[in-house]
Amino acid sequence: MLDAFAKVVSQADARGEYITGAQLDALDQMVAEGNKRMDAVNGITSNASAIVANAARSLFAEQPQLIQPGGNAYTSRRMAACLRDMEIILRYITYAMFSGDASALDDRCLNGLRETYIALGTPGSSVAAGVQKMKEAAVAIVSDSSNVTNGDCSSLISELSGYFDRAASAVA
Repeated sequence: MLDAFAKVVSQADARGEYITGAQLDALDQMVAEGNKRMDAVNGITSNASAIVANAARSLFAEQPQLIQPGGNAYTSRRMAACLRDMEIILRYITYAMFSGDASALDDRCLNGLRETYIALGTPGSSVAAGVQKMKEAAVAIVSDSSNVTNGDCSSLISELSGYFDRAASAVA
């Protein structure tokens, strides 16, 4: 896993080039938004259980076949596995948000996840819908000015949304 700084250095080194002014400006912007980034991650982490539970509740209300006999979340064991997977995806999204880099999300969470769900007969579209519901809750937390250091959070919200969209498309 590389943070944004290590990634820039690694890429420049691989090309045998100096770090560009644009790359330095982007890193400078990331540092300037550091408190907002940490507040965003803290807000999501502090509410992770509620985010997952509410997303699952909403998903099962919209897709009740998932929790009916024969459904993928039917039985407490399968329900627990579903909630665990949603929590893991959310946790890795917070890692990506904190570091400003999706490599941990991709490498340790999303790579091979679609294939696993296919092998288990889990509908990827339902998982993707659950991820989108978590996205809505997380974005609402980060958008609430009482949760994040004062200032414009639009770029952080866009970045956060991108991580959720990346996860949703990886499982769909």
